[in-house]
Amino acid sequence: MFKKVDDLLNKLNEHRPLTEGEVKRIRDEFLIDFTYNSNAIEGNTLTLHETALVLQEGITIDKKPLREHLEAIGHKEAFLYIEDLVKGKSILSEKIIKDIHSIVLMDKPQDKGRYRRIPVTISGAIHEPPQPYLVPVLMGQLMQEYEKNIENKHLIERIAMFHLQFEFIHPFIDGNGRTGRLIINLELMKEGYPPINIKFKDRRKYYDCFTDYHKNESNPIMLTKMLTGYVEEELQRYILILETANNI
Repeated sequence: MFKKVDDLLNKLNEHRPLTEGEVKRIRDEFLIDFTYNSNAIEGNTLTLHETALVLQEGITIDKKPLREHLEAIGHKEAFLYIEDLVKGKSILSEKIIKDIHSIVLMDKPQDKGRYRRIPVTISGAIHEPPQPYLVPVLMGQLMQEYEKNIENKHLIERIAMFHLQFEFIHPFIDGNGRTGRLIINLELMKEGYPPINIKFKDRRKYYDCFTDYHKNESNPIMLTKMLTGYVEEELQRYILILETANNI
């Protein structure tokens, strides 16, 4: 399953890198698209164009809640934060997860970076998140298992498993999805992969991955395939950009 991804990553690494300005332009365009899609999955109604206006121009969109503006800004700032973590090759930890969440949830200061203290339910889910007193224990176990799998699982499979378990634990009162998708990109980027953007139009397939995981004895295969497809798509896009740039 991962041979094509590995071959594409090797091919990407063979190309001469882009300039700092070129990288920034591609990053900024991706960040708008990523912010729009990740927030839209969670119910934010800002359009792609409106998200761009908020992030690039600081414009307030008429008749759209302040909360949705802050969600866009918080997501952008959280992505910039994970870029700094990538540069430092920071090892994923509970502190880093809480820090990412704190930026994502900038509109809710009392809840940001804190594990939830009340039971929650997820509409349409076939499972019920664990009781709040179990969250710190389960998060500790999740981090240990993620590290343990370094040697025997491909990075994408490890990330898929982590994401499914993280969203099941649902450690925060809000912002779990956005935080979880930022963590996916943090771990990909640390290993030289481009960040991926789970599309709003694919949200049903994305949700089905969680259902499949819980119905099929905690097998992460469906999300692993989905993430692999996104990674392949982004690698091919970057290779095309580099090939075009290097031929000029």
